[in-house]
Amino acid sequence: MHILIAPNAFKNSLTATDAAEAIKEGLEQSNLKCTLHCFPVADGGDGTAELLIKHCNGEMLLAQVHDPLRRKINSSFGLIEKGKTAVIEMANASGLRLMQANELDPLHTNSYGTGELILNALNKGVTKIILCIGGSATVDGGVGILQALGFKFLNSNNGEIDNIPESLTELDSVDSSKIDERTNHCKIIVLCDVENKLLGKGGAASVFGPQKGATEEDVRKLEASLTKFRAIVLRKTGEDMAEIKHGGAAGGIAAGLAALLNAELVNGCDYFLSFTNFDEELKKADLVITGEGSIDEQTLQGKGPFGVAKKAKEKRIPVIGLAGKVPLEANSLLEHDFDAMLSINNEPAKLSDALLNTEANLVRTARAVGNLLCLQGMLK
Repeated sequence: MHILIAPNAFKNSLTATDAAEAIKEGLEQSNLKCTLHCFPVADGGDGTAELLIKHCNGEMLLAQVHDPLRRKINSSFGLIEKGKTAVIEMANASGLRLMQANELDPLHTNSYGTGELILNALNKGVTKIILCIGGSATVDGGVGILQALGFKFLNSNNGEIDNIPESLTELDSVDSSKIDERTNHCKIIVLCDVENKLLGKGGAASVFGPQKGATEEDVRKLEASLTKFRAIVLRKTGEDMAEIKHGGAAGGIAAGLAALLNAELVNGCDYFLSFTNFDEELKKADLVITGEGSIDEQTLQGKGPFGVAKKAKEKRIPVIGLAGKVPLEANSLLEHDFDAMLSINNEPAKLSDALLNTEANLVRTARAVGNLLCLQGMLK
Protein backbone atom coordinates (compact mmCIF):
# COMPACT_ATOMS: atom_id res chain seq x y z
CA MET A 1 0.00 0.00 0.00
CA HIS A 2 1.23 3.47 -0.92
CA ILE A 3 -0.31 6.30 1.12
CA LEU A 4 -0.25 9.90 0.02
CA ILE A 5 -0.34 12.24 3.04
CA ALA A 6 -1.74 15.61 1.95
CA PRO A 7 -3.06 17.73 4.83
CA ASN A 8 -3.73 21.44 4.96
CA ALA A 9 -2.42 23.50 7.88
CA PHE A 10 -4.15 23.03 11.25
CA LYS A 11 -4.95 26.67 11.98
CA ASN A 12 -3.24 28.22 15.01
CA SER A 13 -1.47 24.94 15.65
CA LEU A 14 0.55 23.18 12.93
CA THR A 15 1.75 24.08 9.46
CA ALA A 16 0.73 21.73 6.67
CA THR A 17 4.29 20.38 6.58
CA ASP A 18 4.32 19.66 10.32
CA ALA A 19 0.88 18.04 10.10
CA ALA A 20 2.04 15.77 7.29
CA GLU A 21 5.11 14.73 9.27
CA ALA A 22 2.98 13.94 12.34
CA ILE A 23 0.65 11.72 10.30
CA LYS A 24 3.65 10.01 8.74
CA GLU A 25 5.17 9.38 12.17
CA GLY A 26 1.97 7.78 13.43
CA LEU A 27 1.65 5.49 10.42
CA GLU A 28 5.29 4.44 10.80
CA GLN A 29 4.60 3.52 14.43
CA SER A 30 1.70 1.28 13.37
CA ASN A 31 1.86 -2.34 12.21
CA LEU A 32 0.91 -1.43 8.66
CA LYS A 33 3.40 -2.30 5.94
CA CYS A 34 3.25 0.60 3.51
CA THR A 35 5.16 3.30 1.70
CA LEU A 36 4.44 6.94 2.49
CA HIS A 37 4.81 10.26 0.75
CA CYS A 38 4.14 13.66 2.30
CA PHE A 39 2.61 16.31 0.07
CA PRO A 40 1.42 19.18 2.31
CA VAL A 41 -1.16 21.33 0.57
CA ALA A 42 -2.62 24.82 0.83
CA ASP A 43 -5.63 26.71 -0.46
CA GLY A 44 -4.66 30.35 -0.38
CA GLY A 45 -4.73 30.47 3.41
CA ASP A 46 -1.88 31.40 5.71
CA GLY A 47 1.25 29.43 4.72
CA THR A 48 0.36 28.94 1.04
CA ALA A 49 3.16 31.11 -0.31
CA GLU A 50 5.82 29.29 1.70
CA LEU A 51 4.71 25.95 0.29
CA LEU A 52 4.58 27.24 -3.29
CA ILE A 53 8.05 28.74 -3.01
CA LYS A 54 9.39 25.51 -1.50
CA HIS A 55 7.82 23.36 -4.22
CA CYS A 56 9.42 25.56 -6.88
CA ASN A 57 12.81 25.91 -5.19
CA GLY A 58 12.26 29.65 -5.18
CA GLU A 59 14.16 32.51 -3.56
CA MET A 60 13.02 34.47 -0.50
CA LEU A 61 13.64 38.22 -0.40
CA LEU A 62 13.35 40.61 2.55
CA ALA A 63 11.41 43.87 2.44
CA GLN A 64 10.51 46.57 4.94
CA VAL A 65 6.80 47.39 4.92
CA HIS A 66 4.04 48.58 7.24
CA ASP A 67 1.88 46.24 9.30
CA PRO A 68 -1.93 46.55 9.57
CA LEU A 69 -1.53 49.45 12.04
CA ARG A 70 1.07 51.17 9.84
CA ARG A 71 4.06 50.24 11.99
CA LYS A 72 7.29 49.46 10.14
CA ILE A 73 8.18 45.77 10.10
CA ASN A 74 10.52 43.43 8.26
CA SER A 75 8.64 41.16 5.88
CA SER A 76 9.37 38.91 2.90
CA PHE A 77 8.14 37.59 -0.43
CA GLY A 78 9.33 34.94 -2.87
CA LEU A 79 10.49 34.75 -6.48
CA ILE A 80 9.96 31.68 -8.66
CA GLU A 81 10.05 30.83 -12.36
CA LYS A 82 13.48 32.42 -12.89
CA GLY A 83 12.46 35.55 -11.06
CA LYS A 84 9.54 36.36 -13.34
CA THR A 85 6.84 35.44 -10.80
CA ALA A 86 6.47 36.78 -7.27
CA VAL A 87 4.65 34.83 -4.58
CA ILE A 88 3.30 37.10 -1.87
CA GLU A 89 1.77 36.03 1.43
CA MET A 90 -0.62 38.74 2.56
CA ALA A 91 -0.27 37.58 6.17
CA ASN A 92 3.43 38.53 6.06
CA ALA A 93 2.46 42.21 5.91
CA SER A 94 -1.21 42.47 6.85
CA GLY A 95 -1.82 39.36 8.92
CA LEU A 96 -3.48 38.57 12.20
CA ARG A 97 -0.29 36.94 13.41
CA LEU A 98 1.47 40.32 13.38
CA MET A 99 -0.85 41.68 16.06
CA GLN A 100 -1.57 41.11 19.73
CA ALA A 101 -5.08 40.08 20.72
CA ASN A 102 -5.77 43.49 22.25
CA GLU A 103 -4.75 45.24 19.01
CA LEU A 104 -7.35 43.70 16.73
CA ASP A 105 -9.33 46.55 15.22
CA PRO A 106 -10.69 45.93 11.70
CA LEU A 107 -12.26 49.40 11.54
CA HIS A 108 -8.75 50.84 11.40
CA THR A 109 -6.38 48.09 10.25
CA ASN A 110 -5.59 48.12 6.54
CA SER A 111 -3.73 46.24 3.83
CA TYR A 112 -1.23 48.96 2.83
CA GLY A 113 1.77 46.77 3.68
CA THR A 114 0.69 44.10 1.21
CA GLY A 115 0.64 46.80 -1.46
CA GLU A 116 4.21 47.63 -0.47
CA LEU A 117 5.19 43.98 -0.99
CA ILE A 118 3.64 44.18 -4.46
CA LEU A 119 5.72 47.30 -5.18
CA ASN A 120 8.86 45.49 -4.04
CA ALA A 121 8.04 42.63 -6.40
CA LEU A 122 7.45 45.04 -9.29
CA ASN A 123 10.85 46.57 -8.55
CA LYS A 124 12.33 43.13 -9.25
CA GLY A 125 10.79 43.13 -12.72
CA VAL A 126 8.16 40.42 -12.23
CA THR A 127 5.42 39.96 -14.81
CA LYS A 128 3.16 37.81 -12.63
CA ILE A 129 2.20 37.96 -8.97
CA ILE A 130 0.56 35.12 -7.06
CA LEU A 131 -1.12 36.67 -4.03
CA CYS A 132 -2.12 34.37 -1.16
CA ILE A 133 -4.63 36.26 0.98
CA GLY A 134 -5.41 34.02 3.96
CA GLY A 135 -4.85 35.09 7.55
CA SER A 136 -5.44 38.80 7.00
CA ALA A 137 -6.28 41.20 9.82
CA THR A 138 -8.19 43.62 7.61
CA VAL A 139 -11.67 44.28 6.19
CA ASP A 140 -10.76 47.20 3.93
CA GLY A 141 -11.79 45.87 0.53
CA GLY A 142 -8.18 46.10 -0.64
CA VAL A 143 -8.15 49.90 -0.33
CA GLY A 144 -4.84 49.83 1.54
CA ILE A 145 -3.17 47.80 -1.22
CA LEU A 146 -4.61 50.12 -3.86
CA GLN A 147 -3.40 53.22 -2.00
CA ALA A 148 0.14 51.82 -1.95
CA LEU A 149 -0.09 51.35 -5.72
CA GLY A 150 -1.14 54.94 -6.32
CA PHE A 151 -4.93 55.01 -6.14
CA LYS A 152 -6.46 57.96 -4.30
CA PHE A 153 -9.75 57.66 -2.44
CA LEU A 154 -11.42 61.06 -2.21
CA ASN A 155 -14.32 62.60 -0.30
CA SER A 156 -16.80 65.14 -1.68
CA ASN A 157 -14.33 67.97 -1.00
CA ASN A 158 -11.74 66.20 -3.15
CA GLY A 159 -9.68 65.50 -0.05
CA GLU A 160 -7.95 62.17 0.44
CA ILE A 161 -9.68 59.92 2.96
CA ASP A 162 -7.71 58.50 5.85
CA ASN A 163 -8.76 56.29 8.75
CA ILE A 164 -9.52 53.42 6.34
CA PRO A 165 -11.81 51.46 6.28
CA GLU A 166 -14.16 53.16 8.77
CA SER A 167 -14.16 56.41 6.80
CA LEU A 168 -15.01 54.76 3.48
CA THR A 169 -18.59 55.86 4.12
CA GLU A 170 -17.30 59.34 3.13
CA LEU A 171 -15.98 58.08 -0.22
CA ASP A 172 -17.10 60.12 -3.23
CA SER A 173 -14.62 59.18 -5.97
CA VAL A 174 -11.61 57.05 -6.83
CA ASP A 175 -8.70 58.66 -8.69
CA SER A 176 -6.61 56.14 -10.63
CA SER A 177 -4.56 58.67 -12.61
CA LYS A 178 -1.42 58.15 -10.53
CA ILE A 179 -1.36 54.36 -10.32
CA ASP A 180 1.91 52.52 -10.85
CA GLU A 181 1.90 51.81 -14.59
CA ARG A 182 3.72 48.52 -14.06
CA THR A 183 0.50 47.03 -12.69
CA ASN A 184 -0.93 47.25 -16.22
CA HIS A 185 1.71 44.83 -17.46
CA CYS A 186 1.70 42.41 -14.53
CA LYS A 187 -0.78 39.57 -14.18
CA ILE A 188 -2.12 39.33 -10.63
CA ILE A 189 -3.62 36.02 -9.50
CA VAL A 190 -5.39 35.99 -6.14
CA LEU A 191 -5.70 32.62 -4.40
CA CYS A 192 -8.98 32.45 -2.46
CA ASP A 193 -10.03 29.80 0.05
CA VAL A 194 -13.69 30.86 0.28
CA GLU A 195 -16.43 31.66 -2.23
CA ASN A 196 -18.19 34.34 -0.15
CA LYS A 197 -19.25 37.52 -1.92
CA LEU A 198 -18.51 41.01 -0.66
CA LEU A 199 -21.75 42.09 1.04
CA GLY A 200 -24.63 40.70 3.10
CA LYS A 201 -24.98 37.96 5.69
CA GLY A 202 -22.39 35.81 3.96
CA GLY A 203 -20.12 38.71 3.14
CA ALA A 204 -16.75 40.03 4.21
CA ALA A 205 -17.88 42.10 7.20
CA SER A 206 -20.48 39.71 8.61
CA VAL A 207 -18.50 36.48 8.27
CA PHE A 208 -14.88 37.52 8.58
CA GLY A 209 -15.13 40.74 10.59
CA PRO A 210 -15.70 38.95 13.93
CA GLN A 211 -12.73 36.67 13.23
CA LYS A 212 -10.57 39.79 13.05
CA GLY A 213 -11.95 41.35 16.23
CA ALA A 214 -15.07 43.20 15.04
CA THR A 215 -17.97 43.75 17.43
CA GLU A 216 -21.58 43.74 16.20
CA GLU A 217 -21.44 47.53 15.86
CA ASP A 218 -18.11 47.28 14.02
CA VAL A 219 -19.65 44.80 11.58
CA ARG A 220 -22.46 47.25 10.79
CA LYS A 221 -19.94 50.03 10.16
CA LEU A 222 -17.74 47.82 8.01
CA GLU A 223 -20.76 46.70 5.97
CA ALA A 224 -21.67 50.35 5.41
CA SER A 225 -18.10 51.16 4.34
CA LEU A 226 -17.90 48.27 1.88
CA THR A 227 -21.37 49.09 0.54
CA LYS A 228 -20.29 52.66 -0.20
CA PHE A 229 -17.04 51.43 -1.76
CA ARG A 230 -19.01 49.11 -4.00
CA ALA A 231 -21.33 51.92 -5.12
CA ILE A 232 -18.47 54.28 -6.05
CA VAL A 233 -16.53 51.57 -7.91
CA LEU A 234 -19.69 50.55 -9.78
CA ARG A 235 -20.15 54.15 -10.89
CA LYS A 236 -16.50 54.44 -11.95
CA THR A 237 -15.97 51.11 -13.70
CA GLY A 238 -19.34 49.46 -14.25
CA GLU A 239 -18.01 46.49 -12.30
CA ASP A 240 -20.31 45.32 -9.50
CA MET A 241 -18.03 44.17 -6.71
CA ALA A 242 -21.01 42.66 -4.87
CA GLU A 243 -21.49 40.05 -7.59
CA ILE A 244 -17.91 38.77 -7.76
CA LYS A 245 -17.46 35.15 -6.66
CA HIS A 246 -14.71 34.96 -3.98
CA GLY A 247 -15.06 38.76 -3.61
CA GLY A 248 -15.51 38.65 0.17
CA ALA A 249 -12.25 36.77 0.74
CA ALA A 250 -9.75 38.42 3.11
CA GLY A 251 -12.12 41.20 4.09
CA GLY A 252 -13.13 42.05 0.54
CA ILE A 253 -9.61 42.43 -0.81
CA ALA A 254 -10.41 39.98 -3.59
CA ALA A 255 -13.30 42.12 -4.84
CA GLY A 256 -11.30 45.35 -4.70
CA LEU A 257 -8.36 43.95 -6.65
CA ALA A 258 -10.59 42.26 -9.20
CA ALA A 259 -12.57 45.43 -9.88
CA LEU A 260 -9.75 48.00 -9.91
CA LEU A 261 -6.64 45.98 -10.88
CA ASN A 262 -8.30 43.35 -13.07
CA ALA A 263 -6.86 40.66 -10.80
CA GLU A 264 -7.87 37.07 -11.51
CA LEU A 265 -9.58 35.38 -8.57
CA VAL A 266 -9.12 31.61 -8.42
CA ASN A 267 -9.91 28.71 -6.14
CA GLY A 268 -6.73 28.59 -4.09
CA CYS A 269 -6.59 24.83 -3.59
CA ASP A 270 -7.30 23.95 -7.22
CA TYR A 271 -4.61 26.39 -8.32
CA PHE A 272 -2.11 25.06 -5.79
CA LEU A 273 -2.71 21.42 -6.72
CA SER A 274 -2.39 22.17 -10.42
CA PHE A 275 0.70 24.36 -9.99
CA THR A 276 2.50 21.71 -7.91
CA ASN A 277 1.55 18.74 -10.16
CA PHE A 278 -0.41 16.99 -7.42
CA ASP A 279 -1.98 14.63 -9.97
CA GLU A 280 1.40 13.03 -10.64
CA GLU A 281 1.74 12.02 -6.99
CA LEU A 282 -1.89 10.91 -6.88
CA LYS A 283 -1.28 8.39 -9.66
CA LYS A 284 0.94 6.37 -7.29
CA ALA A 285 -1.47 6.36 -4.33
CA ASP A 286 -3.68 3.55 -3.01
CA LEU A 287 -5.01 5.76 -0.20
CA VAL A 288 -5.02 9.49 0.55
CA ILE A 289 -5.02 10.98 4.05
CA THR A 290 -5.81 14.67 4.33
CA GLY A 291 -7.07 16.99 7.05
CA GLU A 292 -7.13 20.38 8.74
CA GLY A 293 -8.43 21.92 11.95
CA SER A 294 -12.09 21.39 11.11
CA ILE A 295 -13.86 19.40 8.42
CA ASP A 296 -17.38 20.74 7.98
CA GLU A 297 -19.60 22.18 5.26
CA GLN A 298 -17.33 25.20 4.92
CA THR A 299 -14.67 22.72 3.79
CA LEU A 300 -16.75 22.28 0.63
CA GLN A 301 -16.34 25.99 -0.18
CA GLY A 302 -12.84 25.38 -1.51
CA LYS A 303 -10.70 24.38 1.47
CA GLY A 304 -7.61 22.25 0.97
CA PRO A 305 -8.96 18.87 2.15
CA PHE A 306 -11.94 19.13 -0.20
CA GLY A 307 -9.70 19.89 -3.18
CA VAL A 308 -7.54 16.88 -2.31
CA ALA A 309 -10.51 14.58 -1.73
CA LYS A 310 -12.25 15.66 -4.92
CA LYS A 311 -9.21 14.86 -7.04
CA ALA A 312 -8.68 11.52 -5.29
CA LYS A 313 -12.30 10.46 -5.75
CA GLU A 314 -12.10 11.29 -9.45
CA LYS A 315 -9.48 8.53 -9.61
CA ARG A 316 -11.47 6.26 -7.26
CA ILE A 317 -8.85 6.47 -4.54
CA PRO A 318 -10.26 6.24 -0.98
CA VAL A 319 -9.82 9.26 1.27
CA ILE A 320 -9.53 9.59 5.05
CA GLY A 321 -9.95 13.03 6.59
CA LEU A 322 -8.41 13.82 9.99
CA ALA A 323 -9.42 16.94 11.88
CA GLY A 324 -9.78 18.43 15.33
CA LYS A 325 -13.49 18.73 14.65
CA VAL A 326 -15.75 16.65 12.38
CA PRO A 327 -19.58 16.57 12.15
CA LEU A 328 -21.44 14.62 14.83
CA GLU A 329 -24.23 13.70 12.42
CA ALA A 330 -23.99 11.95 9.07
CA ASN A 331 -23.39 14.44 6.27
CA SER A 332 -24.04 13.16 2.76
CA LEU A 333 -22.27 16.12 1.12
CA LEU A 334 -19.03 15.48 2.98
CA GLU A 335 -19.35 11.71 2.77
CA HIS A 336 -19.51 11.95 -1.01
CA ASP A 337 -15.80 12.83 -1.03
CA PHE A 338 -14.49 11.54 2.31
CA ASP A 339 -14.73 7.79 2.94
CA ALA A 340 -14.01 8.37 6.62
CA MET A 341 -13.69 11.46 8.80
CA LEU A 342 -12.01 11.05 12.17
CA SER A 343 -11.57 13.50 15.01
CA ILE A 344 -8.05 13.44 16.41
CA ASN A 345 -9.25 14.50 19.86
CA ASN A 346 -9.52 11.63 22.29
CA GLU A 347 -11.25 13.29 25.25
CA PRO A 348 -13.02 16.54 26.16
CA ALA A 349 -10.55 19.42 26.24
CA LYS A 350 -10.39 23.19 26.12
CA LEU A 351 -9.65 24.56 22.65
CA SER A 352 -6.35 25.98 23.88
CA ASP A 353 -5.28 22.54 25.13
CA ALA A 354 -6.45 20.83 21.94
CA LEU A 355 -4.36 23.24 19.86
CA LEU A 356 -1.29 22.57 21.98
CA ASN A 357 -1.75 18.80 21.59
CA THR A 358 -2.49 18.72 17.85
CA GLU A 359 0.80 17.10 16.90
CA ALA A 360 0.56 14.33 19.52
CA ASN A 361 -3.10 13.74 18.66
CA LEU A 362 -2.32 13.45 14.96
CA VAL A 363 0.45 10.94 15.64
CA ARG A 364 -1.82 8.85 17.87
CA THR A 365 -4.75 8.91 15.45
CA ALA A 366 -2.58 8.07 12.44
CA ARG A 367 -1.11 5.14 14.37
CA ALA A 368 -4.64 3.87 15.05
CA VAL A 369 -5.57 4.31 11.39
CA GLY A 370 -2.52 2.28 10.36
CA ASN A 371 -3.37 -0.52 12.78
CA LEU A 372 -6.98 -0.61 11.57
CA LEU A 373 -5.82 -0.86 7.96
CA CYS A 374 -3.45 -3.65 8.97
CA LEU A 375 -6.28 -5.48 10.74
CA GLN A 376 -8.47 -5.12 7.69
CA GLY A 377 -5.78 -6.84 5.63
CA MET A 378 -5.51 -9.65 8.16
CA LEU A 379 -9.27 -10.25 8.10
CA LYS A 380 -9.49 -10.58 4.32
